[in-house]
Amino acid sequence: MYATTSFDSDLDRLGLETPISGIDRALKQLWESDEAKTRASLINLAIYTEDSSQLNKDNELLDNVAAQNACRALLILAMPEMRPPRARAWIQARCRPYQGKQVVCSEQISFVLEGGDATQVQNIVFAHLDSDLPLVVWWQADLSKNFEERLYSRIDTLVIDSARWEDPARQFDALLTAMNAGHDRINVRDLAWTRSHFMRTALAACFQDATACRNFSKLTTIRITHFKGQRTSALLLAAWINQRLKANLEVELSEKDSGPALQGLVLEGEGIRGEVRRDCDSCFVRVNSTCGDHKHEELLPADVDSDAELVSELLSRFHGSTLYSSMLPFVRSMLK
Repeated sequence: MYATTSFDSDLDRLGLETPISGIDRALKQLWESDEAKTRASLINLAIYTEDSSQLNKDNELLDNVAAQNACRALLILAMPEMRPPRARAWIQARCRPYQGKQVVCSEQISFVLEGGDATQVQNIVFAHLDSDLPLVVWWQADLSKNFEERLYSRIDTLVIDSARWEDPARQFDALLTAMNAGHDRINVRDLAWTRSHFMRTALAACFQDATACRNFSKLTTIRITHFKGQRTSALLLAAWINQRLKANLEVELSEKDSGPALQGLVLEGEGIRGEVRRDCDSCFVRVNSTCGDHKHEELLPADVDSDAELVSELLSRFHGSTLYSSMLPFVRSMLK
């Protein structure tokens, strides 16, 4: 019996409740009932959470992401403390018009796993992946819970948001352990890192002049302004700058109570200065740099803000390379 009616209401939004043993049959019937619908799937995209209050938000997030990315969506709510163990499942189709004629659909399976441990996740959820398509899992819980080798060794791309971690030092330790476990398949993508994609591009525009490049050694300080709760995003940005410059510049962070995740970046030293600034609600960043007599000003795109936009942007660069893993030791050393 569930404690709140709001949770029951969230469950009602998950679609048709289906016995675990009947999921495949129910999905087949779902498509047979309407021949105008075309099922499309390029990846398995799963969200794993242990927070029941996130259920409705994550359900809406999958709807938004599936609108842009053909996938089998899996929503997994594990409740390890609940007893006795019980598993429930729901199915639904996420459909969108395509070129004004066809209706293209992704399918979603939602699971509520009471007493859910790693074995239950593997035995129930992994049994319902779409053929041999890659598995992308956004892991919203702490990595110390249910995050064990037998489970993460099945994941092709692990999506995390380290900015959400209450104890980032401990969680980065768990992440590094998993990445060093010898499983070459796992590819980690951090939304805290994705948040700075266009800011990093803008910073590169600050110092594209040959004169600036010759004066990089004069840079001494990195100053980053970030929204409250986005300290890890700022640290990742600072680590990237130091790594690219092969330097150890002093890092100064300042926190704001409102505005986007990353709001300002200043890189400066004697005779050289670069600034990237984003105003509240702006879709652009302003770039200003000076080096000697040379000055540069430019207006460039800003990073996206919502979780759905971040995940969609991440999936659009699904096969792209990333420097993230090489920065983790630097970020870990900066955490107290």
